[in-house]
Amino acid sequence: MAQPLVKKDDDRDDEEYSPFLGIEKGAVLQEARVFNDPQLDSRRCSQVITKLLYLLNQGETFTKVEATEVFFSVTKLFQSRDIGLRRMVYLIIKELSPSADEVIIVTSSLMKDMNSKTDMYRANAIRVLCRITDGTLLTQIERYLKQAIVDKNPVVASAALVSGIHLLQTNPEIVKRWSNEVQEAVQSRAALVQFHALALLHQIRQNDRLAVSKLVTSLTRGTVRSPLAQCLLIRYTSQVIRESAGNAQMGDRPFYDYLEGCLRHKAEMVIFEAARAITELHGVTTRELTPAITVLQLFLSSSKPVLRFAAVRTLNKVAMTHPMAVTNCNIDMESLISDQNRSIATLAITTLLKTGNESSVDRLMKQITNFMSDIADEFKIVVVEAIRSLCLKFPLKYRALMNFLSNILREEGGFEYKKAIVDSIVILIRDIPDAKESGLLHLCEFIEDCEFTYLSTQILHFLGIEGPKTSDPSKYIRYIYNRVHLENATVRASAVSTLAKFGALVDSLKPRVFILLRRCLFDSDDEVRDRATLYLNTLGGDGSVVETDSDIKDFLFGSLDVPLVNLETSLKNYEASEEPFDLNSVPKEIKSQPLAEKKAQSKKPAGLGAPPSAPVSTVDAYEKLLSSFPEFSNFGKLFKSSAPVELTEPETEYAVNVVKHIFDSHVVFQYNCTNTIPEQLLENVIVAVDASEAEEFSEVASKPLASLPYDTPGQTFLAFERPEGVPAVGKFSNTLRFIVKEVDPTTGEAEEDGVEDEYQLEDLEVVPADYILKVPVVNFRNAWESMGPDFERIDEYGLGQRESLTEAVNTVINLLGLQPCEGTEVLASNSRSHTCLLSGVYIGNVKVLVRLSFGIDSSREVAMKLAVRSEDEAVSDAIHEIVGSG
Repeated sequence: MAQPLVKKDDDRDDEEYSPFLGIEKGAVLQEARVFNDPQLDSRRCSQVITKLLYLLNQGETFTKVEATEVFFSVTKLFQSRDIGLRRMVYLIIKELSPSADEVIIVTSSLMKDMNSKTDMYRANAIRVLCRITDGTLLTQIERYLKQAIVDKNPVVASAALVSGIHLLQTNPEIVKRWSNEVQEAVQSRAALVQFHALALLHQIRQNDRLAVSKLVTSLTRGTVRSPLAQCLLIRYTSQVIRESAGNAQMGDRPFYDYLEGCLRHKAEMVIFEAARAITELHGVTTRELTPAITVLQLFLSSSKPVLRFAAVRTLNKVAMTHPMAVTNCNIDMESLISDQNRSIATLAITTLLKTGNESSVDRLMKQITNFMSDIADEFKIVVVEAIRSLCLKFPLKYRALMNFLSNILREEGGFEYKKAIVDSIVILIRDIPDAKESGLLHLCEFIEDCEFTYLSTQILHFLGIEGPKTSDPSKYIRYIYNRVHLENATVRASAVSTLAKFGALVDSLKPRVFILLRRCLFDSDDEVRDRATLYLNTLGGDGSVVETDSDIKDFLFGSLDVPLVNLETSLKNYEASEEPFDLNSVPKEIKSQPLAEKKAQSKKPAGLGAPPSAPVSTVDAYEKLLSSFPEFSNFGKLFKSSAPVELTEPETEYAVNVVKHIFDSHVVFQYNCTNTIPEQLLENVIVAVDASEAEEFSEVASKPLASLPYDTPGQTFLAFERPEGVPAVGKFSNTLRFIVKEVDPTTGEAEEDGVEDEYQLEDLEVVPADYILKVPVVNFRNAWESMGPDFERIDEYGLGQRESLTEAVNTVINLLGLQPCEGTEVLASNSRSHTCLLSGVYIGNVKVLVRLSFGIDSSREVAMKLAVRSEDEAVSDAIHEIVGSG
């Protein structure tokens, strides 16, 4: 039966044998007849059961007849007294999952084992019975299970508790009656029993916040000895802190002392769990963070790789929100760059990139250059994303960082890695104007030797958008035209489109571009020829130096107003006739998928088969979406779209967030809704808004959502008019209203009749910062001096007592909604004064520059000097008004 399995070192003298290699279901079922022998061979029976378990775990399916035969044969093995065989019997019964009428056969044997004097029998019998039993039998054995929970043997007690955790999903009412016994088990001296008892007790009470809070309060006084249970308790404590954060008054955080006390526990897992819990507290202060950061810093120099990894990963997360708190660990993390574990080294380098200052960028780049060749692509992507964030934080360092990205772009690597680098360069070009010329040249050099068609076409498309806007567009033509000769048909077609864009947007290049396009008329691919013909005829075939008509530009290169999915469907349904296809007949709303289709599609593995999305500006996407609706098409140009604001708690029946779209004299609320209940279909979804606390706003238009199936996001819109040029503010109360219909889970079909219902959402505020766009400047000093002092306004403000200067700086930055420049939002630890530079654009496209000077005294009173320069006197005054009223 068994076949030899040769060792990896090709040592032919010694051979290993795998008992599972080449086994077949039919042969094993034949062997299972050994269970019926009058004289049982325990060792032989155990081997056959092992093979059956192997087949089941490999996904082999047994027919109903086969499973029943094996089950009845296995039941005869209860007569054997061999402990090892009995354990195998328990396992196979659990895996076979017998039907209700078959369970009766083994119930008496298992109940007998439950009351056996052999502890191993008792524990396993409990596990099996609870796995295969139903509610009626459970009531018969409930008394035995309660006794087992408080049994002196920890193996039996743990088996009963774990069974209780599983049964809670199917028979919660029965398990909830065990609370007294489980409460007693929580006081057990056995580590695993205490761990399992605490887990079950929390699950029993998890829907009662007050009960969970009382449980945590009683246990945090020191009755938990098991390190595993202590880790669980820390997690439950964090949950209570999160839930009470909204109701807590200013002052000491509840249970914080307990978490801090756990940092001095003798078990490393408890220390780490407590440190992680503290770092994840909402609104955690520097004072609260300090003890947690200290113990994590000690873990960085541990001899255990798992501790080093856990510590550096946690510090990496902290660095995203509190970079200055992690700077004390930088020396320890620099030593981890050469760690043998590449995961640790990657996390260390990305954390250093987040916490480093402008002066340390060059040194870090040298260390990363040596480090990149030793790690896998998945780690390289993390580093690339960290470098992108660093470059946006310190725009003046773009040359060094852009050169680094271009160098690694030329090295070997997979598609995802190269795509991450290209996306980073594209984002840097968009956000840092000075980086445009060098970034585009780096991308041009990359496509000269790019093996990925998708990346080549994306770069060519981006070149067509940004290239004509540069000081010397002609230098990119050579790189683009090379693609026409050297690439496959897809890239050649993309190159033709890019050439046409240069011809349409740069009038001086039109004659030369037309010569190149005419050469493309003889290409072997029909798509390339068709594109060249279209562009030549549309742009004017003579190629003279004349300005291209704006309508032609919009027709050729403008955005499509309808979703491509809908256009594709409409074209498939279009029947050839004398009437031409009408683009206006294509619906502009994206239809939701039926539930059955969605479930089928979700099972498909995601990978390179699906084309990745191209980097698209969020504002452009929103503007395109809003302009496609007639109700909002006359609102003018979109000024700003906010980040999504959550209006529901996580894991509620309906998830809703809202994006605020700001126009010159209108505000549009885009409510993104998701239905998380599989058995429901929502129709006629709309958000009813009470604007009584926003007097300057008046509702002018709304767009309901026709249908909202399960787990398919949809949008409903509401538009308000406001006085033009006035940054009106106000609070809006929101209620989600809809018609709910029951859905058959098997067919995905909804019932015809529905019931009107509503769901209360959180309030939404429009604040002054919504009228200010974050726009960075590369050199703040030059921008400040060029703006001039004509409309400069300077004033001083007292900000009252603050926890720290960092808190005061962040509060003002968030209040104004401006972009911090040159990394000035980061403060040195324990600094007593600080200067912060901000820039942005006020509604009406008025540039604004702000210089903030802070100071804090010994009583933590913060004073601030605010200097504003802008292109409009009224805007400078408005910035001061925001601070004065905030």
